[in-house]
Amino acid sequence: MPMELTQSRIQKIWLPNDNRPALPRRSCGPQLANSPTVIVMVGLPARGKTYISKKLTRYLNWIGVPTKVFNVGEYRREAVKHYSSYDFFRPDNEEAMKVRRQCAMAALRDVKLYLTEEAGQIAVFDATNTTRERRGMILNFAKENGFKVFFIESVCNDPNVVATNVMEVKLSSPDYRDCNSTDAMEDFMKRINCYQASYQPLDPDDYDRELSLIKVIDVGRRFLVNRVQDHIQSRIVYYLMNIHVQPRTIYLCRHGESEFNLKGRIGGDSGLSNRGKKFAVALNKFVEEQNLKDLKVWTSQLKRTIQTAEALQLPYEQWKALNEIDAGVCEEMTYEEIREQHPEEFALRDQDKYYYRYPSGESYQDLVQRLEPVIMELERQENVLVICHQAVMRCLLAYFLDKSADEMPYLKCPLHTVLKLTPVAYGCRVESISLNIEAVNTHRDRPEEAKKGPNPLMRRNSVTPLASPEPTKKPRINSFEEHVAVSSALPGCVPQEVPTQMPGQPLLGKACLT
Repeated sequence: MPMELTQSRIQKIWLPNDNRPALPRRSCGPQLANSPTVIVMVGLPARGKTYISKKLTRYLNWIGVPTKVFNVGEYRREAVKHYSSYDFFRPDNEEAMKVRRQCAMAALRDVKLYLTEEAGQIAVFDATNTTRERRGMILNFAKENGFKVFFIESVCNDPNVVATNVMEVKLSSPDYRDCNSTDAMEDFMKRINCYQASYQPLDPDDYDRELSLIKVIDVGRRFLVNRVQDHIQSRIVYYLMNIHVQPRTIYLCRHGESEFNLKGRIGGDSGLSNRGKKFAVALNKFVEEQNLKDLKVWTSQLKRTIQTAEALQLPYEQWKALNEIDAGVCEEMTYEEIREQHPEEFALRDQDKYYYRYPSGESYQDLVQRLEPVIMELERQENVLVICHQAVMRCLLAYFLDKSADEMPYLKCPLHTVLKLTPVAYGCRVESISLNIEAVNTHRDRPEEAKKGPNPLMRRNSVTPLASPEPTKKPRINSFEEHVAVSSALPGCVPQEVPTQMPGQPLLGKACLT
């Protein structure tokens, strides 16, 4: 007999009408039918592995696939509080090798916990993993636990790129606190040499031909892809092939104030108000002052963004994907009218604004999927001004600032304000610039009721995707300092205790993918 179904009031999707226990809470991203995946980074130090790990994690979380980075270097800093010199990384330092292996095992234990008990779908194992022996250990771990494995190897033989990375990023790491730059630079280059001696690159033509992998060569100049297993791996490959290293600036703003904004109506296709037209003129002056080379301007296909762009006297491209969220039966209504005519819908949206889908309309979750091509193209471009709408701007901003799906619908994106985003290795530096033209406030704060906890009406196999900030630290392993042969400290260095939380530092600076 066909099973009776009940429609979810929030997401407007059909669910089995039975009393079976709920399935484990997983993301509603594209990996539901497949095994959890471990992404294994490979490469010498200062090749951009941590940068790639964090940027990829930010993207996967944004599209709804719960992902987390496990950086073995942080485990090592927890275990060994005082870094002395590159001698710790010498392959003949047996005591240090034991410490490093135990740190890797501790990280893998946390990977297992995340993928089996914490609703994780992808774990990024961020370490050098430069030997076949270490990669074999990870493959065995994955096989024992039923995880898929995808390798990402970053290869860069340009000494200028490596030197730039070390100077701009590595020397500011906790390992070199209170060291002068010359001595720290010398030590780190010797550390790289320690790995170089035993480095066994991935070999997709022979030894590693059965592995799923991508080699990113010379910071994206060339790629080599082998045995992609599934849809999510293909999306990872596509994403890595679209990001680039050139310095650029992305400007996000909403259209000028519209006639519907003045009336408190949502959606629709109204034109600009008088103040909205003044903003368009002010935006033109602002763009001229920025003196940007080859600025691209993108708008939606709605009248108010096009009117705003027309004042710039620049070519612009219309994207249907940038249209405002579709409010369905609530289009062109005020919130007061929605509350009166659709009281249940009004209450449901306040319960779970990310997943809530307007009847015959869209949710923020739908909007993220619609905007993925825009994100890909933004990653390929240099200087871009995107003139869009409130919900659309929130989704784009959540990607660049690594905000969770729970935070996304409440990000403040006021009218007549430009957000200037400058990508850096681990995210974006953001500057909010008001153009001093008055406008109505269209922001609605999160209702108090929505702050009390997760919504019980959520689809039973779904969970709000997590953002990817550094995880809360917890003791994972005992200190191994008593096992480490103390080497003479670097000249000019005073060994100090390293905090358990490593500050988020850009990894490759100008020489990395951004």
